[in-house]
Amino acid sequence: MSRSRGRRNERAELIYGLHAVESILKNNPLAVLQLWLQKGRRDKRLHNIVRLAEQNQIHIEQVATDRLDKKAEGAVHQGVVAKVRQVAAKIVSLEQLCERDSLLLLVLDEVQDPHNIGACLRTADAVGADAVIVSKNRSPGLTAVVRKVSSGAADTVPFVQVSNLARALQTLRDNGVWILGAAGEADADLYDCQVADKTALVMGSEGKGMRRLTREHCDQLIAIPMHGSVESLNVSVATGVCLYHIRRQMNALQAG
Repeated sequence: MSRSRGRRNERAELIYGLHAVESILKNNPLAVLQLWLQKGRRDKRLHNIVRLAEQNQIHIEQVATDRLDKKAEGAVHQGVVAKVRQVAAKIVSLEQLCERDSLLLLVLDEVQDPHNIGACLRTADAVGADAVIVSKNRSPGLTAVVRKVSSGAADTVPFVQVSNLARALQTLRDNGVWILGAAGEADADLYDCQVADKTALVMGSEGKGMRRLTREHCDQLIAIPMHGSVESLNVSVATGVCLYHIRRQMNALQAG
């Protein structure tokens, strides 16, 4: 008997893409209510998704490509769409994070593009960040696009949505977290940044960067050195550059 029965009144959303669906089946199968697969497709990745779904008694339906296209609203679904409960996000509180002896956080201040958020989640997972923090009202949640672009990181990296970002930053500072803010006009560059055992990196929005109040809660502002003709990097690329350098500095600090 599939788990799709008896849950039709439950608040749910659709996600799509091989990485996103396979990841949630591995990390949070109880959140998956139903699965639609492209009829006639028989590749290895889809076989693995079918195996995971059957192990967890999830209802599977083979449908035509045009029906999947409609469910994914024209997005690239790679032959798979899943219906999942909206509570699928990995939940952790600021208080729980602050209790850790070592901590690396990514804070996104009004980053709006779900592709950028998904890419930032993917990088956060790769670098071993403990969580990504966003403003609940000034940033998209874990949408289908975010999940797909994150390539599974949306199910492994806690995604913390806070009501007031400035207040959240102050809470972090009060608990010994060193706050670095990326700003193009900063006097210090990335390679001169200071880190601590508990460090958070704040990245501003695609167009305006960090808001004034967010800047005021940073302990140090840093800029990425630009040696070519372009003046700035995409926020997700800049996040990757900064996070990997910060992780290297933190590892050196903890080893020394």
